[in-house]
This record gives sequence, C-alpha cells and structure tokens, in this order.
Amino acid sequence: MSIIEKRNIMANEVKFTSIESDAARLRGEYGHLEGAELLEALVAKEFNGRIMVTSSFGAESAVLLDLVAQIDQSIPVVFLDTKRLFGETLRYQKNLTDLFGLEDVRIIRPDSQSLERIDPDDMLFTTNTNACCAVRKVEPLNNALKSLQKEGFKAWITGRKRYQSDTRGTLNSIESSDDFLKINPLAHWTDEEIKTAYLAKNLPPHPLVAEGFLSIGCMPCTERTQEGGDARSGRWSGRGKTECGIHASR
Repeated sequence: MSIIEKRNIMANEVKFTSIESDAARLRGEYGHLEGAELLEALVAKEFNGRIMVTSSFGAESAVLLDLVAQIDQSIPVVFLDTKRLFGETLRYQKNLTDLFGLEDVRIIRPDSQSLERIDPDDMLFTTNTNACCAVRKVEPLNNALKSLQKEGFKAWITGRKRYQSDTRGTLNSIESSDDFLKINPLAHWTDEEIKTAYLAKNLPPHPLVAEGFLSIGCMPCTERTQEGGDARSGRWSGRGKTECGIHASR
C-alpha cells in the first residue's frame, strides 16, 4: 500500500470518527424526540439548509414526505429511478410531489454507459442481484451524495423503521454514515402508527399496497408480502438478500 493510500485511509477514519461524535452529541440532545418534533428541532437548530431526504416513493413514503413538507417544502427530496421501477411508483412520485408541494425533487438515474457495460440486456438481476443493485442504486446515489456534500449538505433523512426487518431491528433515530448524519425520524414507529398516520391525514396509499405489496422496489425483484412475513420479505425473495446496499453498515 502506498503512502498516499495510507493517508487517505487515515483521513477517512478521522472524518468518520468526527461524524460519529456528532451523532452521539445529537442523540444526547434530541434522542428523546421522533417524528415531526425531531425533524423540526434538527432543521431549526442544526441543519437548516443543509439537510435532505431520500425517498423511494414506496409503500410507506407518504408519511415521511408529509412530515418533511409540513416543516419545509424546499428541503431537497432525492428520488432514485433505477429504470426498473413499477409504473405505479413513477406515477405515485408525481402525485405526492404535487400533493405536498415539494419544491426540489431531484430524480437521479443510473449512468447509461455503466448500464450498457454491466447490464446491456437488463437481465443482470437474474444472475447477480448485488451487482444489479450496485449499478442501478448504490453507484448513482453515491454520486448524488457526493454532489450534495459539495453543496454543503450534512444530514440525510430516511424513512427506515425498526419493524420493517430484522436487519433494521436496532436502528437509531440518529446515526453516523460515512460523510453524512442519517436522521431516521420514524425509526421507532410501529406498523400501526404508520397506518394511523395515513388515516388521520387521509394520505393516498401507493397503488400496489392494496395488491399485497408492503415494500416496493424494482419490479423484477419485488413480490407480494407473504402472510406472516415482515414488511420487506417480498424483496429479493428466496435470494438471501434483504438490503440493496444503499444503507449498508460501514
């Protein structure tokens, strides 16, 4: 390993340690809050103009987007169009954007040259789901995050929740993640609380929820949730995979 590579590794370790310290401080100050109260406090006191949200515009996305819009409709919303999404998801994205008055929805897509090289037949999902997720999700989002970091963004709001799967069972409302602080305002919400929020605000559901899809990703790798399964059990069913890699642990 070269001296430059060693210095880069050391610099990244120092940076991550600093972000971990920030996350610990924020948990100490705001860890007792959740939902809108957590977002309001962080936007007003910590990250005004430096916080964004990623959304799949999936099965439960309307709850988080509604909270974000109530606080600031100009908060950027990053939507990843993998080019393999359900048509219902693309239409739902447009409907929610209009409904909540979202002012800065940034649609990002995979690099066309990367797709041509790695998945020219659009069939990579049949042989290597990890590689498919990497080129269609992880790589384009990482590029978008780098651009956001250059713009000065420090915090990243997600809609992840503990009840969704075993891999998310210990999720904190505030955590460190490489170059960003991740804010998970719904981390401790239950399935019933999400359903109650939909009813209380008369939020429109994703069209596929009524057909049994409780977690919705790319069309080839999403199935109806089986009775008794967790919310994400229909994702990559039977393939030993539960996450796409976007929220992989460091």
